Amino acid sequence: MLRSMYEPIRLPRRVYGADHDDPDPGPRPGRAYRELVGGPLDGLLLDVTGWSAAALAEGAALPTEIGAYGAGGRALYTPRPGASGKWDWTGDTP
Repeated sequence: MLRSMYEPIRLPRRVYGADHDDPDPGPRPGRAYRELVGGPLDGLLLDVTGWSAAALAEGAALPTEIGAYGAGGRALYTPRPGASGKWDWTGDTP
């Protein structure tokens, strides 16, 4: 069966911090992840295995070279109210 040109192609999910040449950059069984929504890291999964409840409630400032501040900058993500599996981008910081 042919695929419609309007049908989205599902790509494997990539984990934040995985090497670009990693043959399997996706999630691993037994690990806990949050989906990053918006901003420079949109669509990546963040491995939060072992994080404390306080750290999970706070969110994260994640180093990235593709944010507003380039190399050395960080993208800020905070938990989405009512959707524990998603963290929303709130901006970038140097």
